[in-house]
Amino acid sequence: MQSDNRFLDDLARVASGALGALTGVREEVEARLRDQFQRILDRMDLVRRDEFEAVQAMAAKARAEQERLAERVAALEAALAAEPRRKPGRSHASGEGKSASEDQS
Repeated sequence: MQSDNRFLDDLARVASGALGALTGVREEVEARLRDQFQRILDRMDLVRRDEFEAVQAMAAKARAEQERLAERVAALEAALAAEPRRKPGRSHASGEGKSASEDQS
């Protein structure tokens, strides 16, 4: 019976040692993969999150400003369309805008 216990104890020690070795190997593989991925990402010239968010906020602000200006232009165009049209160059009060033939007659 005691030999069975010793065998099981030895087996438990071997399994424990193997598990510890596997854990160490796993950690080393993870560290190497992490380093490799970091090198790949560094070469890809990617944008950092905070830079992306700053540019995104600037684009949203520019879009809002563009929409506001488009509405203002539309309102001004509507106001111009509602005004009565005047013929350009026909100012009788100052005599300006007469053609050369009108001045000679």
